[in-house]
Amino acid sequence: MHQSREPHPGQELSIPTSRAELIGVPRPAVLEAHAGPDGAAVSGALGRLAGTVDRLRRQLDEAQAHAAGRSVVEMAVGILVERLRCGPTEAAKQLHLLAEQAGTTPLALAAGLVNQAAADKISEAAQEFVARTTEPADPDVGVRLRNTEADALSGSDAASAARAMLEHALRPLGAVAVAIWAARPDLSLALAGSAGFTEAEARRWHHVPPGVLTAARRALDGRTTVEYRTLADAGVPSIGQHETGGGRTAVPAGVGGRLTGVLEVCWRGEPPERSQSLQRQFEALAELCAATLETWAEDAPDDTPASGRLDELTRLVDGLLDPCMVLEPVDDAFPPQFVIRHANPAFVDFAGRPTASLVGSPLLEAYPLVAREGGLLGAVEDVHATGAPFRDPGMRLAALVDGVLLTADAYVSVSRHGDHVTVLWRLADHTPKIARLLHHAQRLGRIGGFEEDLDSRQVVWNDTLFELYGMPPTARPIALEELAEHAHPDDRDAVDRFLRTLLHHRRPASTAFRLQRADGVTRHIRVVAEPVHDHGERLSAVRGAYQDISAQHWTEVALAATRDQLAQTEQQVAERHRLVRQLQHAIMPPSAGPLSLGDLEVAVRYRPAEKDHLVGGDWYDALPLPSGQVLVCVGDVAGHGIEAATGMVALRNALRGLAATGAGPAQLLAWLNSVTHHLTDNVTATAICGLYDPQRRRLRWARAGHLPPVLLRGGTARCLPQVDGILLGVIGQADYQESEIELRTGDRIVMYTDGLIERRDQGLQASLANLVALSETAPQAGATALEAHLDHLLRFSGADTDDDTCLVGIEVR
Repeated sequence: MHQSREPHPGQELSIPTSRAELIGVPRPAVLEAHAGPDGAAVSGALGRLAGTVDRLRRQLDEAQAHAAGRSVVEMAVGILVERLRCGPTEAAKQLHLLAEQAGTTPLALAAGLVNQAAADKISEAAQEFVARTTEPADPDVGVRLRNTEADALSGSDAASAARAMLEHALRPLGAVAVAIWAARPDLSLALAGSAGFTEAEARRWHHVPPGVLTAARRALDGRTTVEYRTLADAGVPSIGQHETGGGRTAVPAGVGGRLTGVLEVCWRGEPPERSQSLQRQFEALAELCAATLETWAEDAPDDTPASGRLDELTRLVDGLLDPCMVLEPVDDAFPPQFVIRHANPAFVDFAGRPTASLVGSPLLEAYPLVAREGGLLGAVEDVHATGAPFRDPGMRLAALVDGVLLTADAYVSVSRHGDHVTVLWRLADHTPKIARLLHHAQRLGRIGGFEEDLDSRQVVWNDTLFELYGMPPTARPIALEELAEHAHPDDRDAVDRFLRTLLHHRRPASTAFRLQRADGVTRHIRVVAEPVHDHGERLSAVRGAYQDISAQHWTEVALAATRDQLAQTEQQVAERHRLVRQLQHAIMPPSAGPLSLGDLEVAVRYRPAEKDHLVGGDWYDALPLPSGQVLVCVGDVAGHGIEAATGMVALRNALRGLAATGAGPAQLLAWLNSVTHHLTDNVTATAICGLYDPQRRRLRWARAGHLPPVLLRGGTARCLPQVDGILLGVIGQADYQESEIELRTGDRIVMYTDGLIERRDQGLQASLANLVALSETAPQAGATALEAHLDHLLRFSGADTDDDTCLVGIEVR
């Protein structure tokens, strides 16, 4: 394969001397580094400093370029050693001689030799550029890719590989950043290395949980290159989306058909136009990315505490049935400091504290008393230093919780696993449960414990008691003999009796008093204490507890006031309901029996709601008019209570007065609608109004949003046809239709309110069908058949709304 370039006539061959020149970036002149605004050289110390900085920068570039290409040259020398059957020194001379004869640099010739000898993606990419002479690209792609490979594999981690890829291979293509993602077995992604991003951005994206759809995740799932012209238009998140913007190219990387990661390239603008040659470059870099992940995967940094050996160890201790925790040394000092890194699900703190509050804490911070002579800390240090396991079937464990010393006897086992130490303890009694109950009881009950030595006058309080008194933990605790000084003057007698019983009579005592704190706050406190006797039955100490009962006290005060107010309210409500009932009975007294109005027999029934507060506005009426006709009507005012009852009275009386005019049912309802709308306060109602003419035996009726009457004729029941009519009171002017039916001897018609049929579990049509069927089973003959009919409907109706119910029944004789 021929890869040399002949110089143009008159053109001197320029060999790159810096990494910037090697990748096509022009190197700034020395003048630019220390020239003034007008182009004149800056003299003095500032100019010398600028020149020194520029020289050091050029030397650094040259050193980096030399380091990047040295490995490629060394690989080419090795190839020549094998082909020419000569030593390394002779092969190096031949490489420089061949480069001079070919008119190229030793580095370019070395890259060509390696590409010719290798059968990998990099050589394929180089061959693609040679074969496609029309390709408008840099013909030194093979050099750049080989430099990338050498620089990446000579680094110490994946981050070095990412920097090599960006500087040597991707920045000449316009890329501004690159990320190497490692694929985890749990379908998450870890940022193994990156270049071109800020440290904060890299830390923020060090782990991508499973299920987060990123550009890298799509490349892995599709096992193909994914490219976005702009990341914003793609609608997927990724690293640097607010820093670089632009487009993204994500190439899956793997070895032997197994995908191990993704190479993600970031562009400031849109990615370059895709071509076969460019795709070969990306594939070569992805192959290098896979090799990098295979090389540095075990050494990749991981911030999670359950990684590497610790991960294996945590899985091991999680399978134990005994409480166990994993300790990790955090410094190189001797003896080292240990931190609790993990606690298995069976772990129980003998002091009753939650496990989450201990994990991550230093051992001495969680259990300060382990540092005592012969304690747990010494065993842990010995095991970590020597590796010899430790066993103690009866070690005494101790911890201070809220100033209270808690102890437990336990079987303790300590062993070393790599650099970690496991501590297993099997508690001998129920100390953890008791400690946990005590801790929660003190916290929930706001209980502060104390103990006072009467000989030394030393008083010990726990933290809660300092909080109750409003004092800092460093303050001097208050002795019992000073208790009366901190109590409300009205409560000092009770405190004195408490102290006399406790100290003089030496009996347990308790009392409640108002504590006056130094900050002006008054708390209601209950104190309980008991005497402690020594072996000679002498009073030596007193121990007890204070409890803040302020909330209970004010609750009792509030309850007492609420009881008084409730009793008064209940009395008012009962009086209100009594008045409503009296009003209903005054307007609609219970009927003593059916009314005979000509050839018409009329019976009424009223069933009040079972609950007094549901007293509604149902009403009915049946009376002869001056015209000889009979008025029968039923209505229902919306709502409950005295407002509904007073509305019912107004409408019933208004309809009685309007009916005396001789108008028909439709006109009566039209007038009643105006009365409802203008003369009452926000009242709506339904009603049905009928006028029976005994001479013609005809019933004319109209409805205002009410349920239709039911006709029973010859043992068959049916609902009368629905006629149009809006609710009363909705609008100021309304027209109503009316219907007329000729009645025969024995016909019955029942008008009713919705309390008769309404059910919560079925619709209106089903309820009407049930009413029709129930009417057909009512008594058909007899002197009291009409009343029995109404009683039958009330008794067997399936209504469940507990509402008032009115019925008016008429029968033609």
